[in-house]
Parts: sequence; structure tokens; C-alpha cells
Amino acid sequence: MSNGVAVNGASDQTHTASQRYLSTRGEDSGLSFEEVVLKGLANDGGLYIPEAIPAATGWESWKDLPFVDLAYNILSLYISPSEIPADDLKDIINRSYSTFRAPEVTPLVNLQGDIHLLELFHGPTFAFKDVALQFLGNLFEYFLVRRNEGKTGRDRYHLTVVGATSGDTGSAAIYGLRGKKDVSVFMLHPKGRVSPIQELQMTTVLDANVHNLAVTGNFDNCQDIVKALFADPEINATHKLGAVNSINWARILAQTVYYFHSYFSLLRQQPSSFKLGDKVRFAVPSGNFGDILAGYFALRMGLPIDKLVIATNENDILDRFWKTGRYEKKPTYGKDAKGGLEQDGVKAHEDGVKETLSPAMDILVSSNFERLLWFLAYEFASSAGMDDDWNKKQAGQEVSSWLSDLKNKGGFGPVYKDVLEAARRNFESERISDQETLDTIKALYKEVGYVLDPHTAVGVEAARRAEKRAAEEPGAAKHTISLSTAHPAKFAGAVELALEEEQGFNFEENVLPPEFIGLDQREKRVKDVENDWKAVRDVVRTEVEEEFKSLGY
Repeated sequence: MSNGVAVNGASDQTHTASQRYLSTRGEDSGLSFEEVVLKGLANDGGLYIPEAIPAATGWESWKDLPFVDLAYNILSLYISPSEIPADDLKDIINRSYSTFRAPEVTPLVNLQGDIHLLELFHGPTFAFKDVALQFLGNLFEYFLVRRNEGKTGRDRYHLTVVGATSGDTGSAAIYGLRGKKDVSVFMLHPKGRVSPIQELQMTTVLDANVHNLAVTGNFDNCQDIVKALFADPEINATHKLGAVNSINWARILAQTVYYFHSYFSLLRQQPSSFKLGDKVRFAVPSGNFGDILAGYFALRMGLPIDKLVIATNENDILDRFWKTGRYEKKPTYGKDAKGGLEQDGVKAHEDGVKETLSPAMDILVSSNFERLLWFLAYEFASSAGMDDDWNKKQAGQEVSSWLSDLKNKGGFGPVYKDVLEAARRNFESERISDQETLDTIKALYKEVGYVLDPHTAVGVEAARRAEKRAAEEPGAAKHTISLSTAHPAKFAGAVELALEEEQGFNFEENVLPPEFIGLDQREKRVKDVENDWKAVRDVVRTEVEEEFKSLGY
């Protein structure tokens, strides 16, 4: 690597502890930001985290900064200037958020009383994932341009991004990577099992480097194919694979910014009841745990957060962990698994998942939870009074053991009492049923005229419950910020089901953005592929080769 970064990792001379990365399972350490972004998943199967969480010293002075400047201050704590010089990082950030429709990027609106909604759906694909994936796409491009300086043809470093999606990740990744030089993106989705809008957002992108693969099967099959490709020595010997799913550390990092941004927005909007230094509560619709994990990093950096409220739907592995200390898959089959709406993409999901009205949160296991487990295990190890290297080693071993039990036995725990108490110190959890989701969409529309998508409704209902509970607790935060997931038009089925009988409600007039109109008339490009990782591997090879030929390589 160039710019002072060691070839096999980040050096102590050029990187602070928060700019060096290790794996949650203990085998990899001392990696640079560039390495963890391009690799995605650690060699030992773990996820990358910084060796230390930095203190956001003087964060109070950031209160009037626009989103892009705030993002620079936060991201630069985790990215060494020896890897990305300050002006380059500022340029990457500015380009990433110039694509958003709202000047504030992630505006905060008062929803009702002391509950506020952070609107995260103003990016190009109308979903919260745009905040991270616009940034990640520009990071990929930056690293590749630098690696390829002076190189021509097939000597160039070419990244082959492979991802699985049940809807929103696919379109957000595609919009973040479309047209980028030296990168091909292959997005696998389960054929006929994503919502029409989500499918159109992916398949109407015609850039030569974008490849949509419709797999016969479900989302779990797509995930398994992606994992098989990353584990296959043959494709890895010829193609440099990259990850865009929420296992990629850059996605968590980018999402940390809007916790600070929403705090400062609240400060400006509620000057009489919210002062700098006051605590705030966040409620976050949670599936893979990445969005709320970003809040944990913000809290550890120094943002005054009272509690992070995990809002799950009926797929409640996280809620059950916080209630019992046991993390356990509980698959549901047959008629017990049936639910949700096919038009909103509910059929995408893996076997054993309960189908719900909030399908983007329909999971059996939350992949990013592993990152929090490492910090809980590290804190527990630290109580033994040994040195930091020992603590880190113990944490990696504990996480490896837990994840092995999850894989082989379907669960682990109950965890040590101190570990669970540490988890409960910063987090609460709520489980919201489909009926409660519909009731919340109805109530908010009736009471304040705001239309929520079904995932955001899960978060808002959790926020309302947390606020009621906090009213009994002395010193609890007064204000709650609930994070949105997507624009309500992306999950039209649930919205119309909730509001079809409301007087004056018209989906086309009240909800549908002009950008969605006519999408179904556009040219589409998608390739059907069988549910077989080797068949997908063949398609990847063929399509990348065609790209090379078209470029004259």
C-alpha cells in the first residue's frame, strides 16, 4: 500500500488505535481502514472493529456544523490521514451526500409530543441504506483509483462486489457503485420474491458494471451463494471479491454520523426543553443490528445517549436475548410462519423466518450483533485485571465460542450475568407484532397526518412504549428520536392495508414520489440463474470477462 501504510496492515506510527482494525474472532489484527473496507469479512469469519473506540473530544463544538463537516470530524477519527488525506476524505464525503434530496441529508421532524423522527430516506433509493452505501461506493472508487495509478489493462486492480439482497440493500448498493471504474457489482435477489418497486430500482439500472442476478430460491439461498463464493479458493485466486452487506465496517461507520447530527438538530428545534449535554433516547427498527450498533459507537464516543431501544418485529431473537440472556434461533415453519404481504417482498426470506409486514427485519440471526458481543466480552475480560492484549484475546475466544454454538447448536447462553447487565446498561428492547405495526401506522396518520412505512412504525411504537416507561424513572431522557427505515412508498402493501379505510387517504396523492412513476416502463436488465453457487461463479467470470473486453483489456 502507498501513503505510509504498511503492506500487511496499519503501522503504529501512522495510525491511532481507533484507526487500526481487528477481527471479532481474534485471528486478524493491525489492519488498515482500506484493508477492512476492501476485504469486508475477516479471514477467520469474524467482523472488523476498531482496536479502540475514540473519544469525540470537544464534540459540543460541532453543534452548528452541516452534515458533511460533521461527517468529516467523526470519520477522520477512524481513518488515518496517511490512508486518506483530509482534503480527499472531505471530497469523498461531499460527493456521497450531494445525491440526497434534503439539504440537511437526514432531517429530523417532530412527530408527536417528545417523539421525533429521523428521516433517513432522502437518498437516491429512498432507504436508510443510502447513507452508508453512497459513501462506501465512493470509498471503493477512491481506493481503486489509487491502486491503479499507472496501471493498464488487466494489470489493474479490479474489485468484484458480490452481494445478496431481499430488496433495499441491492438498490442502494447498485446506486452507490453504478458507473464506477474498476468495480463490477453482482447483486443476487430471490426471483419474484422482492417487492415490485425494489426489483425495478435494481433492474432498471443499465450501467455496464451492474449485474442483477435473479436466483431461483429465497434470500437465504442467495446469502449462502455469496458466502460460498467468498470461501471458494478458485474464484478468489482470479477475482478480488468485495462485500457491501452490513458486515462491511464502512457501513456502520457512516451511520454513526446521523446520531450526532440528529442530536444537534434536536438542540436547534427544542431550545426550551433540550440543552447541550442533555441525554436523548433512540429507538431503532432492528434486523441485522447494524443501524443500532452505530448508535452504540456514538454513545461510546461521548454522545449523551440515555438508552438505545431495539425495536424488533415478531422475529425477535434480539428482544429474547435482552429478556433472557440467551441468543437462540427459533425457526417457524408451515402456517405459523405465514404472514406479511407478497407485494412488499415477504417471500424473499429464508426458511424458518416468520413472515411479517416489516420484511426487511425478518431475520433468524442478526449478523452485526457479533460486533457488540465482542465489546461485551472485552469488558467482562477486563474485570480480571490482566493486560489489554490478554483482554482482547479473551474477547475473541469468547465470541468464537458463542458463534460456534450458534452455528452448531442453534444458540448460546444464557451469558454471564455481568455480560447481560452490561448489555442492559445501554440497551432496552421491544417486540412489535404485525397488528401493532398496522395500529401505529393508523394512529400516526389519524393523529398527525404522517405516513410511516411498516419498519419505521415498529420503531415508533417502541419509542412510544419506552417514553411511557421512562416517565416512571427519575432522570430519564425527556426526548426520543426514532430512526426511519424507508419511504412508505417502498412498502405500499402494508401502508395501503393500514390506511385504506381512512377518509381522504389516497396512496398516489399522499405517498407516491414522482421518481417511482413510470419505473415499470423502463428498460430492464436482469439474468436468471439457478440456485447453485458454481453456476453463479460461472456467470460472474463470464460477465467480468465481457466487461474487460468492452474496455479493450
